[in-house]
Amino acid sequence: MKKRLIASLLLGLLATPAFAHHGIASLGVAGLEGPGAPLQTSNSQTLPQGSWLGSLQVDHAQFRTFDPSTAPGDQESDYAQYWMAGLGYGFTPWLSAYLFQPYNIKEDEYGDTSSRGFTDVSVMGVVGFKYDDGFMLVPANESLDDMMDWHFTVYGGASLPTGDADYVLGDGSIDPGKSLGFGKPSFNYGMTATRQFTEDATAVFEVGQIRFQEYRYEDGQTMNFGTETRVNAALAYRLKTYAESRFRLDGIVEANYLGLGRDVSQDGPERATGGKMLYALIGMRLYKNNMSLGLGLKKPVWTDLNEEDEQQGAEGREKYRAIATFSVLF
Repeated sequence: MKKRLIASLLLGLLATPAFAHHGIASLGVAGLEGPGAPLQTSNSQTLPQGSWLGSLQVDHAQFRTFDPSTAPGDQESDYAQYWMAGLGYGFTPWLSAYLFQPYNIKEDEYGDTSSRGFTDVSVMGVVGFKYDDGFMLVPANESLDDMMDWHFTVYGGASLPTGDADYVLGDGSIDPGKSLGFGKPSFNYGMTATRQFTEDATAVFEVGQIRFQEYRYEDGQTMNFGTETRVNAALAYRLKTYAESRFRLDGIVEANYLGLGRDVSQDGPERATGGKMLYALIGMRLYKNNMSLGLGLKKPVWTDLNEEDEQQGAEGREKYRAIATFSVLF
């Protein structure tokens, strides 16, 4: 006999910084039973109709440093933190929408060229469908057996220029890579596929892109950040479930590929920008009642960056990334 999927679904939401100045969100849903949700790969589950989701996450990137000089002019990037508050709503069983407010910290060895503050708000819409003897929109009610069918989403969204793109650093300069906004909307889109192969094991796949527009800063310089292409794969495995206390623990492994195009300024393609990289992530997700806590550690395992030796402080040049996310459904 088919069991009904429990109503208390949880969404894990996490920002992934790209090239140390971009931010995106990954989406996923899981309950005490049913498919697991990774940390950085977007899952294919939508929010229950009429439900709200609140979330807060942080991604701490600690960069490798190479210059032993202590002169302020030779400073290197020390770390970056990407905080993100999110709010989601399930309009229908197959349509969810999200609003995200990031807060970024980019700290150098010396404070004059560090930056911190709220950045561009972003919005996103997600449409969910499944395959069961044909493609269909996600229905209002699914049994646990139904949840083991292939599920998919397509998503799209944009950032809004609410942050200060012309943020002036302590030394009086404007650095596009440390600005608090892009000046114009950026656009993101992609799709996901999820399959729960056993009661405990869920595989998730995602492809997506973010595209940016050229912006002219108040000091006259222009910048068009390179397109970001992401290909992610993840496995979430249920380790423990205590139904009476409404507790679940999942283990998570992920492979995250990121391809970055070169940034382009008024002088043409920028040196020491762009490239390809692959990250490995190991983590866990805990569920309790209508809340979820995800923790993970992510490291680059392969890189092919343009002028790699000059890209200190860029994505792919981290010692590690420590990830934490908390979410609650109401």
